[in-house]
Amino acid sequence: MFKDEKMQELKEKMAAWEQSLQKSLEKRPERKPDFKTDSYIPVETVYTPLDLEDFDYLEQLGLPGEYPFTRGVQSNLYRGRLFTMRQYAGFGSAEETNKRFRYLLEQGQTGLSIAFDLPTQIGYDSDHSLARGEVGKVGVAIDSLKDMEILFDQIPLDQVTTSMTINSPAAIILAMYLAMAEAQGVDLKQLGGTIQNDILKEYVARGTYIFPPEPSMRLITDIFAYCGEKVPSWNTISISGYHIREAGSTAVQEIAFTLANGIAYVDTAIKAGMDVDQFGPRLSFFFNAHQNFFEEIAKFRAARRIWAKIMKERFGAKNPRSMMLRFHTQTAGCSLTAQQPMVNIMRVAFQALSACLGGTQSLHTNSYDEALALPSEHAVLMALRTQQVVGYELGVTDTVDPLGGSYFVERLTDQIEAQVFNYIDQIDKLGGAVRAIEQGFMQKEIQQSAYEYQKEVESNQRVVIGVNKFVVQQDDPTDLLKMDPTVAERQEEKLKKLREERQGQQVAETLKKLRSAAQTDENLMPLILDAVKAYATIGEICDVLREVFGEFQQQVLL
Repeated sequence: MFKDEKMQELKEKMAAWEQSLQKSLEKRPERKPDFKTDSYIPVETVYTPLDLEDFDYLEQLGLPGEYPFTRGVQSNLYRGRLFTMRQYAGFGSAEETNKRFRYLLEQGQTGLSIAFDLPTQIGYDSDHSLARGEVGKVGVAIDSLKDMEILFDQIPLDQVTTSMTINSPAAIILAMYLAMAEAQGVDLKQLGGTIQNDILKEYVARGTYIFPPEPSMRLITDIFAYCGEKVPSWNTISISGYHIREAGSTAVQEIAFTLANGIAYVDTAIKAGMDVDQFGPRLSFFFNAHQNFFEEIAKFRAARRIWAKIMKERFGAKNPRSMMLRFHTQTAGCSLTAQQPMVNIMRVAFQALSACLGGTQSLHTNSYDEALALPSEHAVLMALRTQQVVGYELGVTDTVDPLGGSYFVERLTDQIEAQVFNYIDQIDKLGGAVRAIEQGFMQKEIQQSAYEYQKEVESNQRVVIGVNKFVVQQDDPTDLLKMDPTVAERQEEKLKKLREERQGQQVAETLKKLRSAAQTDENLMPLILDAVKAYATIGEICDVLREVFGEFQQQVLL
């Protein structure tokens, strides 16, 4: 890439410069003993073409929208359309969340993203004994198609795309959304959105699993096959590194474990008889935008290149769209502090900027008060405005991959790629992602990284403003969102009324057919859709599947 005589001249110049640098350091030492990224990759004083001596532009970088997609999956990226501004929202009842959705759309949000409460995420109705104290707390309570209809009241599904953070009961929630779209008269072939549907990271980092891995993977491939035929524009999975990072992983581990999980999903679908190019174009990903600005940008770029190579070389994908890693980004919730919460606005802004410079397709920016409560209306508006400033005012969306060619960014991208492939090789030797999870490999790696991170904070090696440096006394925060304490009671009343008004015999018949089909290899999506349309509840449907599949019990890792 660079002329040999010029490289030799640069080497000589660098040698002299390094001698001068050493003399300068004797007078003015550096402010810490070593500089490194959050993945412990050393950061040099300066980067030059010498760090990219063997760099092959077309092989490693290429052009935007072309293999290996380092510079992005779209040739024109944000010059055509900005990233989707998709604020994650959901709390209390469907009525309350509907109001928040409509408010955000009025303020310029361009996509919806649903947060579900814990009972919904693990397949219990709001009146179940295990749901007590959790209904509507960390997301919206959805018990049946009736709640979903209320949630999207006055929101036309053919004019928005919706992302749903749901995993173990993903097939049920998706069925509710499809039933609602049909009722609105929306052509399912035109319906757009994403279902997270990523169960493997639940076993690793998040914990909202229901069934063991094998039947869970079966449900995922059922969704792949069903949507491939009926809902071809739907993103059937959002393979998530976000929660892996929130659990304490490094940037390298986030990408490595996410892509290893992606390999497992592709493997499972192919073994189920599907062609990689049948479902590959609808795979999507979900990553975290953390604190180390340049490492995060390099991480996103490396992830695209690695996935393109995996899909092309490992799985033989022919369709370029199967090789494209399209991803949503959320700023790092674990970086937010309860101390001096207004500082979180700056953290979120820089994290959002790194996601934009890394080429994300959609973005959620956290609210400054989320370390204290679910976001208030004022805080969520500030978070949305942060995205809008990045998108419209800074000029960073005017050219594709503006940091492409940076000696530092390209070197860091290469280093992250090498370390990620090293992890993937280790996971392959363990038998793949599922076996690695069962053996606790990913969990232990994340736990160790989280421990090291916390040690650095507590020893003041890692500065967290307001926590271990520039600490101030502060008053108790005000204007936090307060949950309606009657939400559980109201959900229970709605469930009671639903069960009285629906056709009980029809519900029983659909659940009986689902139970029988679950014991075969039949695709379960049509049967789940029938049960949902009969107004069977999420708990009733999950209970049927629990009977057949059993429940997963996490092992204690020592």
